[in-house]
Amino acid sequence: MTDTRTRPWHGIMVATTLPLREDLSVDLDAYAEHVRWLIAHGCDGVVPNGSLGEYQTLTDAERAAVVRTAVAAAGDGTRVMAGVAAYGSAESRRWAEQAAEAGAGSVLLLPPNAYRADEASVRAHYAEVARAGLPIVAYNNPIDTKVDLTPALLATLHADGTVVAVKEFSGDVRRAYEIAELAPGLDLLAGADDVLLELAVAGAVGWIGGYPNALPESAATLYHAAVAGDLATALPLYKALHSLYRWDSRTEFVQAIKLSMDIAGRPGGPTRAPRLPLTGAVEAAVRAATEKVLAEGLR
Repeated sequence: MTDTRTRPWHGIMVATTLPLREDLSVDLDAYAEHVRWLIAHGCDGVVPNGSLGEYQTLTDAERAAVVRTAVAAAGDGTRVMAGVAAYGSAESRRWAEQAAEAGAGSVLLLPPNAYRADEASVRAHYAEVARAGLPIVAYNNPIDTKVDLTPALLATLHADGTVVAVKEFSGDVRRAYEIAELAPGLDLLAGADDVLLELAVAGAVGWIGGYPNALPESAATLYHAAVAGDLATALPLYKALHSLYRWDSRTEFVQAIKLSMDIAGRPGGPTRAPRLPLTGAVEAAVRAATEKVLAEGLR
């Protein structure tokens, strides 16, 4: 696929799931095939070792191998944004250095998430990881990390020269406009599938997506129509996909997206503990939403 992005973090960057065998070992061959398939079906790149990639459950060797595999499979390191979250800033910096050595084009970094860090700690954290030399996309997920990268704090980090963009996952689409006012040079990336259209209309230049793992072609059509302001195309498609996309913002998002992949014929498969397989009403709801979208011809 021709790369039309002007920055490595622009476009549709898929937060990739990680194929696991039945014994829960990592299947790097299946992962490489999945990366190639995503790019061939309209996505611009991948984000390995994010939450969807279950990075918290990986050994150091597995985590490093996933990044190397992603870069090799993508065929162009600028298409890879490695997740480098860790409890310690020094550890995050080491993962950023590993990503740089592997050839990745950028990294995705949560704020300190072992405690409710104050502004000075957050700034120091990003400054430490920036020493690795790769562009940093900040990841704002105050729901899970309890540290909120507010528009004002993001503007400060951007002025510090430590972040180039933000993956906005707060769910508050109003923030897009305040971020643009306070830090006009900071790129906004949609961080949750179920606010993609709202953030695209508000000026997002990228999407770190979950459901493109299962349905990349419809995701690509939706994204490009949304950022072009083609609401006649984007809005009906968004409505058709939204019952599925909202699972990206729920606690069971990893299992939900992997189940949807299984149904769509992709390598979803199991998850590692403590995540358990979906059962009961939750499994039925994900299955029904997926089958409905597939029945409408969306892929």
